Amino acid sequence: MQAGPAHQARARLRGPLASRNFRLLAACDIISAAGTAVAVVALPFAVLTIGGSATDVGLVATAQLVPLVAFLLLGGVVADRLPRHQVIAWANVFQAAARGSSAALLLTGHATVWQLVALAAAGGIGLGFYYPAARGLLPQTVPADQRQQANAIDRTGQNTATIIGTALGGLLTGLAGPGWGLAIDAASFAIAAALRTGMRFPAQPLAQAAGMLHALRDGWHEFISHRWLWVNVAQFAFIVAVSAATAGVLGPLVAHSRLGGARSWGFILAAYGAGAVIGGLIMLRYQPQRMLLAAVASVPAFSLLLFALAVPLTVPLDMTAAFLAGGSVEVFAVGWATTLQQEIPPAKLSRVSSYDALGNYALAPVGTAIAGPLAASYGPAIVLTVGGVLLILLPACVLLLPQVRQLHRQP
Repeated sequence: MQAGPAHQARARLRGPLASRNFRLLAACDIISAAGTAVAVVALPFAVLTIGGSATDVGLVATAQLVPLVAFLLLGGVVADRLPRHQVIAWANVFQAAARGSSAALLLTGHATVWQLVALAAAGGIGLGFYYPAARGLLPQTVPADQRQQANAIDRTGQNTATIIGTALGGLLTGLAGPGWGLAIDAASFAIAAALRTGMRFPAQPLAQAAGMLHALRDGWHEFISHRWLWVNVAQFAFIVAVSAATAGVLGPLVAHSRLGGARSWGFILAAYGAGAVIGGLIMLRYQPQRMLLAAVASVPAFSLLLFALAVPLTVPLDMTAAFLAGGSVEVFAVGWATTLQQEIPPAKLSRVSSYDALGNYALAPVGTAIAGPLAASYGPAIVLTVGGVLLILLPACVLLLPQVRQLHRQP
């Protein structure tokens, strides 16, 4: 009888890591994050290597985002009806197949821009199902009072993997070619899918099978009932468009033309990941009572990266700006995820997360599609500077909303 309390005390000391399901979730996220980081560097340089233009780089980036946006709502409904870890596993299998096909075409010398566009779109379908399920899965793995810690541990692990992945992606792309980077990404998705099948959950109160449209309306009503939620999602439609254009198009173009190529861009992204790790470690201990206020107030620091690339500064200074940007985004991400998990009923969390993601990514395809032509017409520096100014003004406007400033952490 006394072993029970002792076991529970040890579990509390270990925190979220006492949960086998959380350990598996974190391991899968770390593995797939490392592979994705390699691909983030490799893919734009794959397009440039086969003779693609700046517009083609944007086209490939856009091709992944359009199906992501198109399938998010369906993915949210599916994730609230079926076991979420299984939905994620099948999405990972689909992503592995798409990335593996791109790698094979590049390594055999048969890749064309339209093929990379089509396969990027296929991977975006998988991402559309993955994202809502992933947002709803973590709260199932830990008690409610451990969610911020679990979010911080999971994201710190992913960001550590991102540091390694982006540095490896830059070196590998520069030395061996981008095809090998995409092959690593495909393998990471396959491994993560296999590990997720080992997760075990008791029956959860999933959405009732009352029809997809009814489920979507129910999720929409929950979404719009929280002003702090839809206002932040509206601002992030523009912020994500700017950041997607920077990461997928403008940053690689600046690195290719003025900073020495893929290796320098890999180091800059690795510095971003290092900043995100520090931000995650801060959020392990820092638990502000007004967590949404702290999250939104951290966003403007991301503009430092855009201004640094606009000059551009030397690679070490660009890395410093990327480090600060990564830390700011991580503070927001942990605070935002914890707020959603506190305020949204668990049975609706995936659907609400799908509306959140839909709003976030709604303009991202536009951002990546127009970034190349705008850079060609006005120069990357002008486009990056305008984007940096937006990243300062939008959060400042959101902070005027009382619901954002006054939302408190529940005991």
